[in-house]
Amino acid sequence: MFDWLGWKQGLPLWWSYRLNRQLKEDVENIFEGIAETRVQVLKDWTGEYWRHLERLSEQMASIEEPGKPNNGNGYPEAWNRMFAATYSRASDLTEIFLLDAAGTVSYSTHSPHLGHVYDAGSILSAGLDYSRGESGEPRPCLFGPYSDPMTLETGSRSSSFHDKMTLLFIHPIVKEGVWSGALCARVPNDVIGDLIQRESGHVYPDSGDNYIFMAKAMLNKQIALGTALSRSRFEDRTFTHGENLKDGVTTDWGIVSVKEHTELELLFTDPATGELHPGVANTIRNGSNLFAGFPGYSDYRHIPVIGKGVTFQLPHCPDVWGMMCEGDLEEVYRIRGIALRQFRPHAALVGGFGIVSAILLFLIAKQGSALSIALCALAFNLIFGAFAVRSVHRRTRRRIVDPIRKINRFIRINAEGKGDLTQRLDTKDFDNDETRELSKWINNMIDSLEGIMLKVKLATTDVSASQMLLSESAITTASSTERVSGKVNDMLRSIRRQLKDIDIAKDVADEMRQTLRMLEEKASQQITIAQGEVGRIGDKMSEISVRVADTNKTIRVFMDTANEIRGVLNVIQEISAQTHLLALNAAIEAARVGEHGRGFAVVANEIRKLADMTRQSTEEVHGFVEKISIHAQEAYSSITEGTKVVLEGNELVAAATETLGDAKADDSLKTQVIDEVVVLMEKVATVSIENRAISTEVEGRVQELLTDIVNVRHTSNNVEAITGFMQQLIGQFRLTETRKR
Repeated sequence: MFDWLGWKQGLPLWWSYRLNRQLKEDVENIFEGIAETRVQVLKDWTGEYWRHLERLSEQMASIEEPGKPNNGNGYPEAWNRMFAATYSRASDLTEIFLLDAAGTVSYSTHSPHLGHVYDAGSILSAGLDYSRGESGEPRPCLFGPYSDPMTLETGSRSSSFHDKMTLLFIHPIVKEGVWSGALCARVPNDVIGDLIQRESGHVYPDSGDNYIFMAKAMLNKQIALGTALSRSRFEDRTFTHGENLKDGVTTDWGIVSVKEHTELELLFTDPATGELHPGVANTIRNGSNLFAGFPGYSDYRHIPVIGKGVTFQLPHCPDVWGMMCEGDLEEVYRIRGIALRQFRPHAALVGGFGIVSAILLFLIAKQGSALSIALCALAFNLIFGAFAVRSVHRRTRRRIVDPIRKINRFIRINAEGKGDLTQRLDTKDFDNDETRELSKWINNMIDSLEGIMLKVKLATTDVSASQMLLSESAITTASSTERVSGKVNDMLRSIRRQLKDIDIAKDVADEMRQTLRMLEEKASQQITIAQGEVGRIGDKMSEISVRVADTNKTIRVFMDTANEIRGVLNVIQEISAQTHLLALNAAIEAARVGEHGRGFAVVANEIRKLADMTRQSTEEVHGFVEKISIHAQEAYSSITEGTKVVLEGNELVAAATETLGDAKADDSLKTQVIDEVVVLMEKVATVSIENRAISTEVEGRVQELLTDIVNVRHTSNNVEAITGFMQQLIGQFRLTETRKR
């Protein structure tokens, strides 16, 4: 019946369990809840610290550029600010350091650690090898716990209990797909003990213990199954009663103790058998184990305990850990309910009253009448009834009403919205019944509430700091954008002036084409008339001579017009050179702005291309005009020869006719060249129209950017106001400033 306990130890425990067997389902739910919440706390905490390192790694990659000022170690000065900000936000970290590809500490928030080398065979070699990846794919690694004297040297930040046991977050630095170093964060392993214990809210203060052990070693294969991976409450000396692991826990099979720390020193075995105690063994075997009834199982002190065991895996930790959430069977079921406590005195009072009444009535019945017996019975009932009512009332007030009032007063203070969350109910002031259980759970609730409020307070502080940085960045960006906007506006004004010049050049080209067409028509008419008059050359020779002189004059005008075209082309060439220079200046200004000027750099590049196209087109037009000039000179020479032929006489009429035909063909070629020039100018005009649209769009985008920056500043101000309001709300509660979690 009493199993491994024996009747002497098992009988009182069995009786306590029988009296409170209706609590078994609640006890199971309690341990299930404790295990579930503690595992989730560990996973959330681990995920949060991985996010800290991921953000820091991304910031490092964005700053790591050549030409940046460095801090003397070859790294940008901005790294100091980023590392300090991450170190400040992650309050459990005691060091953040950077390892290069050779395993040398090249950067650290703890300067004495600089230059330390972690090569093959070092304490970090297993974690670094895992981080490099077996198939060449780098991966993060949560390494530990392991013993590292550097953790003692760096000291503690958030845990009052501190030794050299360490957890290390290893985030790989990858360049071109190759592991080139690691960003590491050191955390004292005692932090996870603080996370799962949460002493002020512990449900079973005299015995309850939450501890982590190795369930399946994938990386740290030297650690045996069932070995402690976290600090135990028995090591902290936090129990109300009993021995602890520092001083030694006495059993019939020897003393269980630790020399330095629980982690890696303690193997959770039953001293009676030397094997893993049933709770740990069944959890490793099944992945989960719940035992909440009599007779419990033997723990490493050979004391009957009950509780919940569960296995889990933290993010990027290759090992599988187990956690036991236990309480001594005696403490869990030693509750004596209010109903039982009230029943005992009531039963004693009624029984005593019945015995006394029977004795008195027996004595009176020997000498008195039936009436006197009845009157005496009435009197006895009234007296003892009044006494019983008074006794029950006083006991109920003292043992039930007063504790409930105390609990009610405590809840009321915190329910008013300006409560003192540093206060807790003293469970010693309550009987070991439902009122004590209620006070323990209220303490647990207040403890959780205070923890949440502290996290919110830290979050608002972080948000406030981030908002200040955002505001400063918005102001700086706005100033830079305004300067860029001014430069862009200057560039756009210059481009618009050039576009106007191009439009004017196009109009001039159109006018030139009309003029040349008129000249062509006139020359064609004159040549036709000259050819018609050749047949009558004898009597018209003098008239032909005059007309040939007129033709010479017209050709001269044409040559002057060609020279004017050259002048216009030179103007276009100068405009192209200015456009190229302005585009180059715009690209330089955009490069100075950085990321925000990338769009302007694209526009400047397109304008520079336009200038190059204009220069090439101008050079082609120069070639065409040169041809026109050559042909015009030839025409002039031909007309001069024609004049000599006229003077020589009729025998050269045939040669003069042929020369006039050539002049007419040359006029057609001139017209074709001018048409090509006009087509090119029309293309330039089309590009100018596109440039107008692009310049207008660029100007609009700059204005939109300025508007967005103003909106960001307004949003930043709103965030500041919201953060201030949150801090005001949190300020209504009094919190334990020294409490870390």
